[in-house]
Amino acid sequence: MGGAIHDKKTQLHYLQNRFDLVMQMLETIDPDEAGVEEIDRLLAILDEIELKCKQFRHDWSE
Repeated sequence: MGGAIHDKKTQLHYLQNRFDLVMQMLETIDPDEAGVEEIDRLLAILDEIELKCKQFRHDWSE
C-alpha cells in the first residue's frame, strides 16, 4: 500500500474512494448467488474504513 496520508483533503479523498468501492461492490453483488464470502469482504473493507477514520480523527485533533 501507499505511504501515510497527512493532509485533510487527501484523507477525505481516500475515504470517498473506499466508500465508492463499497457501493460498487453492493451494486454488483447478485443476491441469488451471494454468500458469506461477499459479506465478509464488505465487513473487512468497512473495518479498514473505520480504522482509517480513527487515524484521521487523531490527525485532525492535533
